Amino acid sequence: MDVMGDKATLLETGRFVQPSDRDETGEAVEEARQRLAAEAGDVEAMSVLGAMLLRRGDLDGAEPQLRAATAAGDRAAANNLGVLLHQRGYADDAAGWWRIAAVAGSAPAAHALGRHHRERGDEPAAEYWLRQSAEQGHVLGAYALADLLEHRGDTATEQWMRVAAERGHREAAYRLARALDRKAADGADSADGDEGEGAGEVEQWYRQAAARGHQRAALHLGAILEKRGELKEAGRWYLTSAKEGEARAACALGFLLRDAGDTESAAVWWLRAAQDGDGNAANALGALHAERGETQTAERWYRAAMDAGDVNGAYNLGLLCAEQARTAQAEQWYRRAAYAGHREAANALAILLLQGGDASGAEPWFSKAAEAGSVDAAFNLGILYAGRGEDADALRWYERAAGAGHTEAALQVGTARLRDGDERDAERYLRCAAGGGSPEAAYRLAAVLDARRPPAPAHELGEIAHEKTECEEWYERAASQGHRRAQVRVGMLASARGDVVEAARWYRAAAEAGSRNGAFNLGLLLAREGSEPEAAVWWARAAEAGHGRAALRLALVYARRGELAEGQRWADLAVSLGPGEVAERAARLRDALREELSA
Repeated sequence: MDVMGDKATLLETGRFVQPSDRDETGEAVEEARQRLAAEAGDVEAMSVLGAMLLRRGDLDGAEPQLRAATAAGDRAAANNLGVLLHQRGYADDAAGWWRIAAVAGSAPAAHALGRHHRERGDEPAAEYWLRQSAEQGHVLGAYALADLLEHRGDTATEQWMRVAAERGHREAAYRLARALDRKAADGADSADGDEGEGAGEVEQWYRQAAARGHQRAALHLGAILEKRGELKEAGRWYLTSAKEGEARAACALGFLLRDAGDTESAAVWWLRAAQDGDGNAANALGALHAERGETQTAERWYRAAMDAGDVNGAYNLGLLCAEQARTAQAEQWYRRAAYAGHREAANALAILLLQGGDASGAEPWFSKAAEAGSVDAAFNLGILYAGRGEDADALRWYERAAGAGHTEAALQVGTARLRDGDERDAERYLRCAAGGGSPEAAYRLAAVLDARRPPAPAHELGEIAHEKTECEEWYERAASQGHRRAQVRVGMLASARGDVVEAARWYRAAAEAGSRNGAFNLGLLLAREGSEPEAAVWWARAAEAGHGRAALRLALVYARRGELAEGQRWADLAVSLGPGEVAERAARLRDALREELSA
């Protein structure tokens, strides 16, 4: 009798859950059967009939049946009578009957009584009765107890949340997953933590809650799967959550579709999310329209994002205005975002002020952005201080930016270390910058390694053994990225091992990019191969760019050809360009040509 009555108690949040697919004919037959038994004095039938009528919302019909069963000592009826009175608005009377049922051992009644005391602010009494319910295995009691303990910061929260989750409570499963997720995030830097196992349990509880229709659990499960690269399943959970009205899931689904190349479908979900107040989705729509050149529509969505409380909206409005050369409006929006704590907006505002000549106004915004964690702002502060000659302060900010992975900042620190003679530390920073894609850092790192390497070993027969070294690899990386000095150096290394074709290729690349050394070396290579006329063309280009040796070579070429005036002209240029040894030789040649011309 007690079990049947307790199962008929569907109190979860103060209301009965109405099943949508119930068999109404069967229920009518069962109700008639129970009514006959109740009229015959069957207490259990009175309790069950009262519960059936209460579930259907017939409070007037249920109350006499429940009161009669309660008077006969049925604890389930006492619990349901409490539910009925609570629905009528008689909370204190309801609590009285719940107490009677709870003392008699009804777990649902203990749960309801605990909730009643918590609503009244009596937490000790609430905990007592909720614990009674939970310890009897009542899933709602376990969840309510966990909720109360969490509110108080009690360490036993997880234990009871887990109990409720293991018994199928979807909100408990979600909240347990969130708690474990936060714990994993807080302990992410711990060397002793088993991150894989913890992450697996988090996913397990999100999955359980999501499978039971919890839309936010589906959102978080989708995020876990997306991070792991399982995009198809992530999309399914985002879709499930989005269809249930979760705007963040609709927004995330939009980004997945965008990344897959389906911008039209992405826009549909972003629109849905933005209309539900998701600022991130509104920003995404703004960016989409801005890419299409629809600036007015883009501005409207950026404003919608801002109205939704997303500070990125103001920042994006600033970017939009800056692209349109609406500097005053850009500054206004950057300021709004920067004052709201947007660090990249603060950096952009500082750049805008600096471009306008207001260095003193830019500095505090750079500082604010850098202190908030903007790597670009830290680097920009370094540039600002370096421009003033405040090298120590500049280096401090460069180091901060480099520590956060800024490639150009690492190059600046590495260069400074080289100037100070700290080659080992310089190498460390140069490696970071070179690995980050800086061709200048790759070249400087190669030069450091090049200066250290011993002479190349020789074979027994006297042939030079060539094995590509690390410094050559860095030279080649810089050269392939268009670094002219690296191209010249790679050409020299190729020439040294007798690979004329490879040397010519790199010299030509450097020369065509404007390197006078590349042009000079290419000329030397061509001359050795018997192509002096073409060599003269490249020497002329090098000489006109200020290369004294190239000018001297040209003077000698024209002197041998008998074109004395032209030889004298290039000799004059070589004298003026130097260096000293070249100037001396060029002066002697010039004087000889002058005498020849005057003879």
